[in-house]
Formats: sequence, C-alpha cells, structure tokens
Amino acid sequence: MKKSYPKNYYKFLTFLIACFFAASCKKDAQVAPNNVNPGSTTNYATLGLYEQISSTSGARRIFIACPQLGDVVTKNYGLIFDTGSTGLTIDATDIIPASMITDNGFQFTGDTTVVSGITITSQKIVLSYGGVDGAISEYGNLAYAKVTLGDGHGNIVTPRIPFFLYYKVVNLTTGAKLASHSADVFGVGPGVSGSSAPSRLISSPLSYFSLNSGQTNGFRLSVLNSNNFLSSATYTDALLHIGLTSNDLNSSGFIMHPLSYNAITGYSPNIPSTITYNGKTVSGTILFDTGTPVTTIIEDPSAASNSAALPTNSSVSISTSQGFNYNYTTTSNFNLTQIENPSYTKDNRTVFSIDFFLSNEYLLDYANHRIGLKNN
Repeated sequence: MKKSYPKNYYKFLTFLIACFFAASCKKDAQVAPNNVNPGSTTNYATLGLYEQISSTSGARRIFIACPQLGDVVTKNYGLIFDTGSTGLTIDATDIIPASMITDNGFQFTGDTTVVSGITITSQKIVLSYGGVDGAISEYGNLAYAKVTLGDGHGNIVTPRIPFFLYYKVVNLTTGAKLASHSADVFGVGPGVSGSSAPSRLISSPLSYFSLNSGQTNGFRLSVLNSNNFLSSATYTDALLHIGLTSNDLNSSGFIMHPLSYNAITGYSPNIPSTITYNGKTVSGTILFDTGTPVTTIIEDPSAASNSAALPTNSSVSISTSQGFNYNYTTTSNFNLTQIENPSYTKDNRTVFSIDFFLSNEYLLDYANHRIGLKNN
C-alpha cells in the first residue's frame, strides 16, 4: 500500500472490511507463547490469516482479525495485512463513544484521555496519499493500546503499542467522506508510519513483542493459498509466524536483502533490482506489497506511454541486488501488470502485487533490518 513511505501512490481502498469473522470467533482460544531454548526451531507464535477476493474488482486481500483493542471488544474488524506500509491504522467508529467523534476531530480536554484501555493523545496526524487517480487523506490522532490479534482459531495480545486512530477519510478530489473502517490497515513494513513527529512514533505492531531467548524480532509470511481467495473471507491456518528462529535466518533458503536507512522514515522496504519484461530490462527498486491487491506496476522511465497494460502471456522476470530471481507470465486473472512512466506517476518504484506471495515466501528481520525472499 506504500502509504508510510515517500511518494505514496497506488494505494487501493476496498470496502471488504467488515465483521465477517464473527461466525468463526470463539474469543476464548489463545496462542501460548512458546517457552523455548536458544536455537529452537519454534516461532514465538503462529497465526492464521483470512483470504478474500472481490467478486467485482478481482482484488485479492489478506486480513488479520482484530477482536479487541484495549478493553473494547470490537466487531472483529479484519485489518488489511500490508507489507507495503507500517503501523496499525483503525477507525474510531464503534470503538470509542460516538459523542467523542466529529468531522473536526476527537472531543476531549487535556493532552490525553483514556477510554476503555485506549489512550488517545492530542497529537494530530494527517496521512495523505494518492496519485494519478486522485488524493486521499486520513485524519486522526496518535493513540496507544494493547491489541488482540487473531480470533477463535488462536490469538495473541501485543504489548501497549502506538497506533493511528482516525476519525475520517476524505477523497480530496471529490470531497466525499469514505465509509467507516474502509481504511483499516495492519502495516507490517519496516521504518515508521510517516514523516510527522507523531507518526514517526508508530511502527509495525509485530515489532513490539518481547521474544524468547534465541528468537529474533521479525516475522515470516508463508505462501498464500490461491484456492482460499473466495468471495467470503476464508481462514488459512499458519500463514504468519511471529518471531524468527535461527533456522528461518540461516538454514531455510531465504535470500537476505539489507535495507537502506532514511533519517526521517527509517528503514526502507524497497529492494534494488533489475526488471525484465518482454525482453526489455530496466533498473529500479521493488516494493513487495501484499497491500496492492490487483496489478503489479513496473516503472520504466523510457516507456513510450504513460500507462499501458502488458498483454496476456507476457513474460516478466526480476533479479535483485542479492541474487533473488523470480519470473512469471501474465494471464487474464493472475499477475496482471501495468507499465508506467515515472514522469506520469511521480514514483520510481516498481510495486509487486499480492500475486507475488502466491508462490514466494517473505521474511522481515526487524532486528537486523533485512528482508528475506524465497521461491516456493
């Protein structure tokens, strides 16, 4: 989704987020953190995620269940699991009293207020993103709370973490206010949420766990199950592995990519690579983004047009700076790919969509600032 990094383009908002997890939620099961010794092959915790496809747009999404925020039992909102941004972003609607929420901000006095275990600060945040199709802004405040992740299949509670609690999202082109909870995101990328002082306090919720001895701060995302992308949200077990083991980092075949550092936004997920499509090779950086639900965007400064779709049966391959290689062929339903000229998009990054994760594993080592990629 990229909203937490400079030049925030091509974020797709869908309205799939709802309480569709409720039927499967028992609220009582909980993942027990593993008591392990150094060198154990067991992760700190493993959770399932939900997969879903829009019957109208073809957008594929993965969600993590969030049944409780602070002491508030929510409607079990599905948060978009997003490797392309960082930080928890969630609407305040139905989480704090409606009397506190206005189009102009949260209503309370003082520097902070506490509502059902959620601390809301007076520090305001505006996250803006958009591009050639228009601009979007989210308005809210820096907040803190413990967050329950997962559901009746197994869940785990974070420490008290900073997050972005928003009260409205506006399409700046049309002036329309978007539906509540339409921009709820669980951003797990490196770095911080934005460039403003309050948003720089927000990092990935998965980076705050106190892990067992012998485990490294980070997560591993298993290959998604293409058969579970159905019109109704479908639970897929054991996709998210929290806490990295020695085996994850050294023996499991991941190719590691060191991340570059920016003094404002922290470590960047963009990986230097060469991209070849239909025999033409361009250099650039790639963002591997579960939050881009439909189309891979290849940025080519020499593209003849501002924007053009690759035809079906086109071949695409990449080679990263560390020697990870991957190739695919476009079809009518998978690996849809658009060639864009950065003079048009104002963004030099190539963005690989969620389809990349159907055949590749992904690992993010927060402690050592590395992304691991592995062909499955």
